[in-house]
Amino acid sequence: MVNTSAFDYINVLDKAADAAWLRDQCIANNIANVDTPGYKRQDVDFESVLEKELGYRRSESMDEKVANIKLRRLNVGAYTDAASFSYRTDKNNVDIENENVLLAQNQLKYQGLMRAISSEFTNLTKVMK
Repeated sequence: MVNTSAFDYINVLDKAADAAWLRDQCIANNIANVDTPGYKRQDVDFESVLEKELGYRRSESMDEKVANIKLRRLNVGAYTDAASFSYRTDKNNVDIENENVLLAQNQLKYQGLMRAISSEFTNLTKVMK
């Protein structure tokens, strides 16, 4: 990552896009394992991590909050969701309808993040001209 305030939002958007990409892989894996006995769905929770990081600085403007985020704290991984919960007799907790909705939602989010990153670079290009 570049260490200049001009890229603060781009760096955070990049982390969000990485998390959305990882979530997409988790959801695809969940769908692939819908009939695997004992499988527990996986997910990624970037939003809570970002909210926590932004919440540390309540009195600052959003620009200041984003500028002061420690990007390494925005690295997220997959986790097992509701590992002890299963409404099926085979102990699998994947609901295919829910996963398909989450997949569509996540793909829209990822596309929005890509547009936002592109827009930020367009704005930077305009400023440099």
